[in-house]
Amino acid sequence: MRFSVPNGRVPTSPLKLMYRVYKYVLPEVRAELSRLRFLAESIPDPELRRQALASMAGKQFHCEGGAVYAAANLGQRHILIPLIVALQTISDYLDNLCDRSTSLDPDDFRLLHQSMLDAIDPQAPLRDYYACREERLDGGYLHELVRTCQSCVKQLPGYRHAQPHVAELVTLYSDLQVYKHIRKDLREPQLMAWWNKHRTRWAHLQWNEFAAATGSTLGMFMLFLAAADERLSEDQARLIRDAYFPHVCGLHIMLDYLIDQEEDRIGGDLNFCNYYDDQATLIERIGEIVQNAREDVRRLSAWRFHRMIIEGLLALYLSDPKVRQQSDVRRISKRLMRNSPLTRLFFWGNSVWIRMQQT
Repeated sequence: MRFSVPNGRVPTSPLKLMYRVYKYVLPEVRAELSRLRFLAESIPDPELRRQALASMAGKQFHCEGGAVYAAANLGQRHILIPLIVALQTISDYLDNLCDRSTSLDPDDFRLLHQSMLDAIDPQAPLRDYYACREERLDGGYLHELVRTCQSCVKQLPGYRHAQPHVAELVTLYSDLQVYKHIRKDLREPQLMAWWNKHRTRWAHLQWNEFAAATGSTLGMFMLFLAAADERLSEDQARLIRDAYFPHVCGLHIMLDYLIDQEEDRIGGDLNFCNYYDDQATLIERIGEIVQNAREDVRRLSAWRFHRMIIEGLLALYLSDPKVRQQSDVRRISKRLMRNSPLTRLFFWGNSVWIRMQQT
């Protein structure tokens, strides 16, 4: 079975995709981020305000990259772009709160991430997501992000079939955020125990690769795009989930961790690229994940679009300025970029250009 986004709207060439990104996606993402930034600036608690603003300043490219899925259905971008930006902003904001947290309480991290589960459920009530921490006065900022997501998913005509799979991915994401931010001596034992519950399903992965895959929002965004079609079936939604998780999602986050190694070392944060015997093994495993991701998306009828997503991920992360600042990462990047297809080189140049416009 294959799944197609309706009415031939999916761009199948890099030029068409980037035309839509430049003309529609980037301006509308930045407008939505400006609206959210205005709200964040009014957060009463100084620590919450600082982390909310820092997450948008340092991770804007997460929203820009995620919103590429809206380029596949421009007619629904008024729903998809605010939805993707809001959910990604929740993710980045909470990641900042947990990474640099004044707390190591798993109940705190679990409750904070309940906001993501509520955001993708249009019937969920709003809660006090800060109830387990000292900093609580955000002026309604997190509630506004949750409400934005709920309003958007309610407008997606095929969402009832996508929602269970989105919820599964968000649950895995939330589990990861709890286990990787608790006390340092508990992180690896908890992550390993969690992996043991799932390993029979994805036995070809190492535990750190599974954990990395759960940290991606791309599967959620693709399911949002699919749900913009009222004809989406339960089987099609499952096919999409399986085409994205674990390999496309895993590639996304392994690349993210690859370029953040020095930053994580300084911050004392767990990094999933540090669990290989040597660099050669790391390169080999990322290469295998790339190949598996390419094979997985071939099951989708618009596979050329998804192949561009894969090449775009490699270009976006390996062109990041952080790569040049780390000699080991620079060497790995050169190996991964060796014999790159023209599509990846095209996206590399565009990634560099977009960053230049933000400075």
